[in-house]
Amino acid sequence: MNLLKISGSPHVHSDESTKKIMWRVNLALVPMLLTGIAYFGLNALLISMVSVACCCLFQWLIEKFILKVPSTVCDGSAIVTGLLLAFNVPATAEMIWLVAIGALVAIGVGKMTFGGLGKNPFNPALVGRVFLLISFPVQMTTWPSVGKWFPMTTDTVSGPTPLGILKEGGNIDLPTLTEMFLGHMGGSLGEVSAIAILIGAIYLLWRKVISWHIPVAFIGTAFIFSGILWLVNPTQFIDPVTTILTGGIMLGACFMATDMVTSPMARSGQLVFGVGCGLLTIIIRNWGAYPEGVSFAILLMNAVTPLINRWCKPTRFAC
Repeated sequence: MNLLKISGSPHVHSDESTKKIMWRVNLALVPMLLTGIAYFGLNALLISMVSVACCCLFQWLIEKFILKVPSTVCDGSAIVTGLLLAFNVPATAEMIWLVAIGALVAIGVGKMTFGGLGKNPFNPALVGRVFLLISFPVQMTTWPSVGKWFPMTTDTVSGPTPLGILKEGGNIDLPTLTEMFLGHMGGSLGEVSAIAILIGAIYLLWRKVISWHIPVAFIGTAFIFSGILWLVNPTQFIDPVTTILTGGIMLGACFMATDMVTSPMARSGQLVFGVGCGLLTIIIRNWGAYPEGVSFAILLMNAVTPLINRWCKPTRFAC
């Protein structure tokens, strides 16, 4: 008797595989890793290595001793989680050890608790990042100042991010738009350089790993909403270009909101998802306690993805 076997999402009818997709995402993350090392030195490299190693180790241990299933570490998904977690933390010496705790939460709680890749409702890297932000707020908001190109020392001087300066009502010593675009400013390891993020995103679009719907809806909504607020009161709110180029909007829109497991299936649902992420990000940035809101926005929209899928259903076969 032939039985129909139902597996977890994503369901892709092509010669593609999870392993191919994950390794393409890893390749797309390389420009951000190199830029982080160039600006923040050895700390960026060490944080990334520790994060990736811990994610792979924890996933292997959970699969072998708790779930007792064959290991899927080689599919590259744990490396994606490790790199994205590293990209969402400051490149300071303290984070080299704290990121191991974040990796345990990301893999153990955000991913493997629900059964592994394809079954997790929330982006694992963001689960780890938000846990670290809530549990270790001082370390997670101690930002290193950007050094010279490829600094070899791991000693950095703490400096504020542009969002932190603006949140406190200041506007002095802000980086120029060119510096923001290139990444010569304070921030998390992988979010500072818009051009590095765009290079990786263009590669994913070219290889059809992601579609344009979520990034465009996310960034476009944040740009329009922040632009309206800025036009209403330019002394209180940030101009839309600075809004997009600072913080984690670019990284979140291109690499975390587009996670095919935790985002809607239909193109119309992806547009709704992106709009929701953009609105929530600007609301949290302007009226919330944190100067950044991308992680919370994406996780909140992850929670309503099942409802979006019910509302925006993809076209059925033979219809």
